[in-house]
Amino acid sequence: MNFNSLQFLLFYPIVAVLNFVVPRKYRFIPLLIASYYFYMTWSAKLFFLILFTTAVSYASGLLIEKKPKHKTLWMVISVVASLSVLFFFKYYNFFVGTVGSWFGVDLTLRLILPVGISFYTFQTLSYSIDVYRGNIKAERNFFYYALFVSFFPQLVAGPIERPDNLLPQLHAEHKFNADDLYLGAKRMMAGFFKKIVVADTVAVYVNAVYNNPSETSTLSIVIATVLFAVQIYCDFSGYTDIAIGCARVMGYRLMQNFNRPYSAENIRDFWARWHISLSSWFKDYLYIPLGGNRKGYIRELVNLFIVFLVSGLWHGAEWTFLLWGLLHGIYRVVGALTHKAREKWYASLGIDTATRPVRAFRTAVTFALVCFAWIFFRANNTADLLLILQRLFTTFGASTFVAELGITVSGAITVVLAIVMMVLLDRKLTLEHYDVKSGAALSNGTSLYLVWAIVFAWMILLASNGSSAFIYFQF
Repeated sequence: MNFNSLQFLLFYPIVAVLNFVVPRKYRFIPLLIASYYFYMTWSAKLFFLILFTTAVSYASGLLIEKKPKHKTLWMVISVVASLSVLFFFKYYNFFVGTVGSWFGVDLTLRLILPVGISFYTFQTLSYSIDVYRGNIKAERNFFYYALFVSFFPQLVAGPIERPDNLLPQLHAEHKFNADDLYLGAKRMMAGFFKKIVVADTVAVYVNAVYNNPSETSTLSIVIATVLFAVQIYCDFSGYTDIAIGCARVMGYRLMQNFNRPYSAENIRDFWARWHISLSSWFKDYLYIPLGGNRKGYIRELVNLFIVFLVSGLWHGAEWTFLLWGLLHGIYRVVGALTHKAREKWYASLGIDTATRPVRAFRTAVTFALVCFAWIFFRANNTADLLLILQRLFTTFGASTFVAELGITVSGAITVVLAIVMMVLLDRKLTLEHYDVKSGAALSNGTSLYLVWAIVFAWMILLASNGSSAFIYFQF
């Protein structure tokens, strides 16, 4: 079920109430049943996959501790088993299709991609590796571990939780707290607003351009790409807000996954703010094991490049995603190579890089680079990508962007107002998150009841047409 569906609005309150009324000793039972039910509404036929991955990683954790002489073997078995399932269902057709096209044979299979497989696989990998490293103790209770893997708020699209954060919370007592209810519900409503009011609204104009690349012009591509930057952020961070809010109401704290990424002043800063749970996962479990920055400057750049290639592949078994990761890898490497030269250039001109105009310029350049990369991410396939890039640089004189986008004056006003409201709302929620994290006093500030009313009214209006899935569900 989608978060943005009436089915979820009936499902969630029941689970939240059970979370508080069922004694702590047995609370994992309704939560685990609810989480599996939530998953099975998406992938009932592939339910055995999450059970298999859970069982293998759980057993490996116990064996690593009980038989430490062979702990590397148990860890490798767990990692290989989890990655094999991920590779087969997500990447098999991509690789055999590519190779098969060279020889004129078709070896592809009719496979269904299990929803959320990349997310829960990475959680099981981090568990096995952390137990192997001695960072955490193996979980003895299989059902608590199964709940860690399948916890429904973040099961389908993250955040990718770490075992040392979520597992202890699943064991802890959680009593009803009015502050958690207020802050969690407000976070959920902000997420619904981002998804339903902003992302789904601009998606119409984005699709009009990207689904008809042969009819596009430079200006329509630029506008649609900027709108897609808004769409994917509001869609994905909206899901995260709902997930964090759902968990918060029940007393659980999920990690922050976004920190206003489009305010970043460089690509490195962008990736410290975008999909933080994935970025930090790659840092801890890929970049550092590859050597990080400990084996020389050239090796550091190579490691960065590898991480971004893998990140692109993680997002999907398509050349467009791989090229998107490749482009961000180039951004990072070029940025690192030219950093000192750029700073010297600013100094030679007497420019203070801490001033607002310079920071605004850097933010604008970074946003432009990120948007250009989004073209690769959004294109339906490589043929469309090449056509869009060609028309982006060859149709400057076209002035039919209004027709190509299919936008009206009222539609444009709606989009602008929704985006402005989202920016103000997002800034407030981000500041609140870090105020709470630092222990500072938190004021309720302006009530969000108006936003809540808009969201629910919008959901009721859309209910007859069905709810749209979140973009990152496909990963």
